[in-house]
Amino acid sequence: MGAFPLVAAILVLFLAASSAPSPLYVIYQQQWQFTAWVLTVVFALYVLGLLGSLLVVGALSDHLGRRPVLGAAIGLEMTALVLFATAGDVWVLSVARVLQGIATGAATTALSAALVDLEPAHARGRAGIVTSVAPLTGLALGALGSGVLVEFGPAPTRLVYALLFGAMTLAALVVARMPETSLRRPGAVASLRPRVAMPAHLRADIVPVVPAMIAGWALAGMYLSLGPSVAAELLGLHSHLVGGVVVTLLAGTGALAVALLRSRPAPSLLAPASALLGLGTLTSLAGTAKDLPWLAALGTVVAGFGLGASVLATFGTFARIARPHERSAVFALANVISYLGNSVPAVLGGIAVTAVGLRTATEFYALAIAMVTFLALALRLHQIRTHRRTRASSLR
Repeated sequence: MGAFPLVAAILVLFLAASSAPSPLYVIYQQQWQFTAWVLTVVFALYVLGLLGSLLVVGALSDHLGRRPVLGAAIGLEMTALVLFATAGDVWVLSVARVLQGIATGAATTALSAALVDLEPAHARGRAGIVTSVAPLTGLALGALGSGVLVEFGPAPTRLVYALLFGAMTLAALVVARMPETSLRRPGAVASLRPRVAMPAHLRADIVPVVPAMIAGWALAGMYLSLGPSVAAELLGLHSHLVGGVVVTLLAGTGALAVALLRSRPAPSLLAPASALLGLGTLTSLAGTAKDLPWLAALGTVVAGFGLGASVLATFGTFARIARPHERSAVFALANVISYLGNSVPAVLGGIAVTAVGLRTATEFYALAIAMVTFLALALRLHQIRTHRRTRASSLR
């Protein structure tokens, strides 16, 4: 097997490891008796570690080489997995999540770059497809696999981490044997300085996509942190497998959407993505309110398809409009928006659960996401009308 599919598999593995704790949060909460807002803070700590890693060491493999950065990321991930497996309280769990976030951020940037380096000459564009599909695929597989092991396997809070540790060991061997695809060059220290920018000439294109980014990733944050609790407490689905299925329905459908729509122009996807996100979120909320799991699942699938389409629409817009010398700083901005949207609303949702209860907090969270998606839809439609008026005026 060539290096390209092995590197792609490692990318999926890292994202799978990141979602593996989701079905376990309910167990941790029952064992250690912490509140919902603490649960969402633990989730957010991973996101903050990931975001910090993306901003600080995102370009490091361009200077040190892919293998050293990947080796360090795998080592840090294995340390996190050991902490997960031995955690006896929420503090150790929090440290493990921070380390996992840092490792995942460093690994994803280096692995994405390595995929571009290793892309076959006869299949240009394959690296872009893999890096688009792999994150949501990994999230789906990690949550589902963890749910299966927790429900049917022994030692529910340890087995999944032991298996992931073994998989990471194999990944380390692959990285040790893979060819180095990026030569060392100076500037490693300078590359650690985060660069985030929104050039003035890009604001008209970026502003309409921001609500869609926030809504999509806020929804993902809700499912990854509170989704299993909603399934158990509000829908009466107490199987830990269902906790994994909840995440898989959203992320897996999103991955499918990315695969199916990858050739569509980004601007054409923003309006339908926003509409699907809003419609799916409201449908899922209706299913939860009426205690109809099938309706909640249907809404999740619709929202998941909207999530995948929004990922293509938003990041595709950033890629299309940024000039070559702006791309690093502009994509850093995209990551900041996405991951803050992923973490901050989830923490606020956890605080709301503690204050007003899970059902009320879930209803407010879902309604807020729906409102943001319809704002995104309105901004996109206004942008289309403005472009049409401008084009019509120029033809007169």
